[in-house]
Amino acid sequence: MSLKSKMPLQVWILTLSAFAIGTAEFVIAGVLPQVAGSLGISEGQAGNLITAYALAIVLGGPILTLWLARFEKRRVLIGLMALFIAGNLIGAVTTNYTLLLIRRVIAGLTQGPFYGIGAVVATRLVSDKLAGQAVGQMFAGLTLANVLGVPLGTWIGNALGWNMTFLVISALGLIATCSLRPRPGTRRLGT
Repeated sequence: MSLKSKMPLQVWILTLSAFAIGTAEFVIAGVLPQVAGSLGISEGQAGNLITAYALAIVLGGPILTLWLARFEKRRVLIGLMALFIAGNLIGAVTTNYTLLLIRRVIAGLTQGPFYGIGAVVATRLVSDKLAGQAVGQMFAGLTLANVLGVPLGTWIGNALGWNMTFLVISALGLIATCSLRPRPGTRRLGT
């Protein structure tokens, strides 16, 4: 593989973001009994945390994606990641079911627009020949979230408490967000 065909760092950053977002979406299933026990609710009620996230993606995702598509994409991605981090930090520190439910909605609202706008940005960071590969790599972060992130997040939740899982996810989101800033001499994340 020649140097010109390698993916730019910004695509790897989008991959890390997709990994963090995907992990946040699915890891709750692995720590559901701990969440239910610590909040004093049934596992069925805790399952609503999964439903809330899914509804936020399905109902809010398309609308937000269409609305946000007109703005400068790097700023939109940074804003979405900031909301994602905030939602997960709330999850890391709360012991209130309603607040945790709201946090899942906030985090869920960021997913659809991030993947949609992130895919557009990924294609703009590379040549037309590599556009499909760039999008595929970004979405590999979601696949890796299911294969590595969820088991690791569940292990963290079982070993250190479910709140720590969301703290680690927030840290991953923070690393990705800080890396979304353009560096001198690098291609910007899109306009």
